[in-house]
Amino acid sequence: MYSHNMVGSNDIERSKVFYDALFTAIGGKPGIVDDKNRVIYMHNGNLFLVTEPIDGKPATAGNGCTIGFAMDGPEQADAWHQAGVENGGVAIEDPPGIREMQFGKLYLAYLRDPDGNKLCAMYQVPA
Repeated sequence: MYSHNMVGSNDIERSKVFYDALFTAIGGKPGIVDDKNRVIYMHNGNLFLVTEPIDGKPATAGNGCTIGFAMDGPEQADAWHQAGVENGGVAIEDPPGIREMQFGKLYLAYLRDPDGNKLCAMYQVPA
């Protein structure tokens, strides 16, 4: 259904440090900066981009928006979360752990990136 996700940033260099840490913690590679000063991440066949807003206004986080990243297990989610906190992110909501849902158990870890975008690492626990 999705082709990519893109978030805005007011400081591309700071965001690159943060997202490089997140993606390398889960086996990805550091981002590539293109000629428009966007940072591009390619991982598991998906694209994630960070950009300064093209309208020249400050980047803001979407109220009610969360970008979820699929994890291979709780350990990977924990490494992702720790890398984010150590590189300018803020831990939010409950600590990483299992949440009971109507459809099963999910292991979730939440962060806000340095620009306030809400991120979630998610692992669906086998039944």
